[in-house]
Amino acid sequence: MPITEMLSMNAQIYPNKTSLIERDPAQGIRREITWQEFDNLSNQLANTLISYGIKKNDKVAILMMNCLEWLPIYFGVLKTGALAVPLNFRFTADEIKKCLETAGTKVLIFGPEFEERVKGIVDEIHCLKHVIFVGDEQLSGISNFFDIIKHAPAHAPEIDISDDEDAALYFTSGTTGVPKPIMLTHSNLVSACVTESHHHLQTHEDNFLCIPPLYHTGAKMHWFGSLMVGSKAVILKGVKPEYILEAVSEEQATIVWLLVPWAQDILEAIETGQIDLGDYKLDQWRLMHIGAQPVPPSLIKRWQKYFPGQAYDTNYGLSESTGPGCVHLGLENIHKVGAIGKPGFNWQAKIVDENGNVLPPGQAGELLVKGPGVMKGYYNNEKETRRVLRDGWLHTGDMARQDSEGFIYLVDRKKDVIISGGENIFPVEIEDFLQEHQDIKDAAVIGMPDKRLGETPIAIVETKTGRQLTESALLEFCKALPRYKRPRKIIFDKVPRNPTGKIEKPLLREKWCGKSVAVLV
Repeated sequence: MPITEMLSMNAQIYPNKTSLIERDPAQGIRREITWQEFDNLSNQLANTLISYGIKKNDKVAILMMNCLEWLPIYFGVLKTGALAVPLNFRFTADEIKKCLETAGTKVLIFGPEFEERVKGIVDEIHCLKHVIFVGDEQLSGISNFFDIIKHAPAHAPEIDISDDEDAALYFTSGTTGVPKPIMLTHSNLVSACVTESHHHLQTHEDNFLCIPPLYHTGAKMHWFGSLMVGSKAVILKGVKPEYILEAVSEEQATIVWLLVPWAQDILEAIETGQIDLGDYKLDQWRLMHIGAQPVPPSLIKRWQKYFPGQAYDTNYGLSESTGPGCVHLGLENIHKVGAIGKPGFNWQAKIVDENGNVLPPGQAGELLVKGPGVMKGYYNNEKETRRVLRDGWLHTGDMARQDSEGFIYLVDRKKDVIISGGENIFPVEIEDFLQEHQDIKDAAVIGMPDKRLGETPIAIVETKTGRQLTESALLEFCKALPRYKRPRKIIFDKVPRNPTGKIEKPLLREKWCGKSVAVLV
């Protein structure tokens, strides 16, 4: 069945139960809607778009910050048979224009944070037929979302949608070059619902705290577990530790998905006394899970110290696999922290060399996955699709190894591997080591060009608030590493991460490679 039917079923079974809650602590705002209101809002938008001439396979872009309307708008687009095209809120005006033109977008729905960016490009995009603003004010020449849906029918449009039809285009994050649009079908999206619900044992009584951006497959596909069982979810605007703990406490959240930096911030706030856990009701918080990036084992060890009764999971995935879940640690495997886990529910995985040969345990190669969430392909890009999709296997571009028990460990992105004097150096291994240091909050390792060795590793280190760390002390600490893995240069700076928590290494290479910095020998 198409994923839209899950929403309709929840509206029938739980019409008056809360579906979504929005919390904006900075503004003192709390809003909520029921499953019936969620479904009605989606239907009203769908019927409005159909009256605009939107039909199957048309593209409707969503450029909004997280808010109560985000998911109803997404499902409203899907109910027309058109493809939803969520856009990264960090995209510049030029990047937004490029994405809209690449997708052949007919409608753009945007929030107030993007007014200036949209106004500067909207007249230049010839494929665009309608622009809709989601905000309280009226913009000249642009339709207001709340006005246009006000009198639209709240019943579902009579559009026949099959499982294998296209549902969405998700652009890659852009951290590795020009973003590519990923085609996902309704079947892909439904598979994410099943996988998430199975992995985290979700029930109708759970309450999922959603913090990461909804334009990304990670946050949305984790929320799909809530959709599957008709449970409530909280959309939190703001990532301050006190905002997160207040939301968990006051809304009685049971499941929280965090990114590494947010977990680090919570721990630092606890350890520095800024936060007293005794001020919050957290007994019901049964699961904290992290994904979107490698997770330092030291972080989870610290977390267990303050949240000893809490289950933990790591989730691995990518937009090309319909988000997280193709590999996951499993609630019962906390003793294997450091691994990303085993193939997820209904998934297969293998690790291969450059010639496609399966590697034995202990050897690092490229991670390939196969399952119901593998994308249909890159939109209008057969060459790139053929490069990453072969015989149903998705070539992730991530380097990994497997232990004797079948647990998979991510060692790095293929493109980020540093080759120094013929030796392969995996930056994640050094980053995990550095984060064991009590004064280090975050760390990134990149390759610096070297005439003799080809590349040498350098480390960008972000210290914890109020902590001091010298080059000489860190040099002594790094002697525990094999000599060829020791960073040759140390830079004390903030480690940049994108909205989904991934280290933005291209920015670090551009900023630091070639600059004069402290040298460790």
